[in-house]
Order: sequence, then C-alpha cells, then structure tokens
Amino acid sequence: MRKIKTNMKKAIILAGAISLAAVGGASAYLTDYDKTVNQFTVGKVDIQLEEPGWKPEEHTKIEPGKDIQKDPQIRNTGVNDAFVYMEVTVPMADVIAADQEGNRLEQKVQELFSFTAKNSWTKLETKRKADNVVYVYAYNKILKPEETTEPLFDMIKFLNIIEGQLDTQQLDMPVRAYAIQTSYTGGDKGTIPEQAKAAYQKYVNQNRGQGGQVTE
Repeated sequence: MRKIKTNMKKAIILAGAISLAAVGGASAYLTDYDKTVNQFTVGKVDIQLEEPGWKPEEHTKIEPGKDIQKDPQIRNTGVNDAFVYMEVTVPMADVIAADQEGNRLEQKVQELFSFTAKNSWTKLETKRKADNVVYVYAYNKILKPEETTEPLFDMIKFLNIIEGQLDTQQLDMPVRAYAIQTSYTGGDKGTIPEQAKAAYQKYVNQNRGQGGQVTE
C-alpha cells in the first residue's frame, strides 16, 4: 500500500514537471514582416495661350474694313492630356456700316470684328453678354503635353463702319483659353468633339465662381 502511494506521488510530481516544461517552451515563434511603398505623382493640367503673329504696336490706330493678323493658339505645358477650349468675346455697337462697294447700310447693333474659325475647331456656344457676343470653341483633338493647337483663326476683320462713329474709342476683343483633363471627363464614347463638349460642362461646373470661370 505504501509503495502505491509513493508511485502516485511521483506521477503527480512528474505531471507537474511536464506542465512547467510546456509553458516554458512557448516563449519563441518564427515571425517576419514586409511592406511596400506605392509612390504616385499627382498630374498637372497647364496651358499657355499664345499669339505669335500678334503685334499690338501695329494696331493702335485701325481703319474700317482692315484685316488684322491675330492667331490665338494653345500650348499644353502640363503633364496630362487635355481637352482645350478657346473663348472669343467680340464687341458690338449700334453703328452704320458700308458694303464692299461703299454703299451705306442700315444702322443696327452689330459685331465690330469678324473671323473665320479653322476646321480643327468646333463651335460649342454662341451667347450674348451685355454689348458683346461670346463664342466658345473646342479643339477637335486631344492635346498632349508639349503639343500646340492650330490657331483658332489667322486674321480678324474690323467692320467697315462709316467714319465719325467710334473715333478714338478703344475696342477690346478678349480671348481666353481653358483646359481640362481627358480622363474621366468626356466619357468613353463618341467623337473627340463630342467628348470635349461633355468635358466642357464639367469645367464650367467646377470653376463657376472661381478665377477660371467662363464668361456667363
């Protein structure tokens, strides 16, 4: 009987030793880690409006019916492809003009300058603002970085008005250029002019009330 108790006591002690050994052996694990850093460069849409043929010093005194060299074009100086647009504001006045033979025409409110847009541009809008007519054109191609559009036009013509109506008045014909990224703006369907038209509305919506807003 005593021998049995001794064996039981040894068994209990041995079990305790095994238990302690198991706890002590759980102190180390095989571990590892890794990471990746994805760097992104934010794009930039940047354009420059140029008129290489425009010489303002030659047009301080213009005559009725005169053709004036003016060639507005847009250069993409950014890093993203862009849809680009040009807005031309033509002043109006209530004047009497003459036809090519010098015959007097009726007096009416009419545009003081005219131009012929090139086929590489599509007219999106014509709108009246105060004493001006505003034309908006979209370029028919996606403008890639470092590319330049064709000029919207090469010449403008001053209305052949009868003398004595606008003498010494300063006339302004502002030209403005706009651009928006092509990605996610024009949709994936339709021609480039159709996509540019859809993207133009996004430009208008985003810049309304801001420095880059279009003429409303």
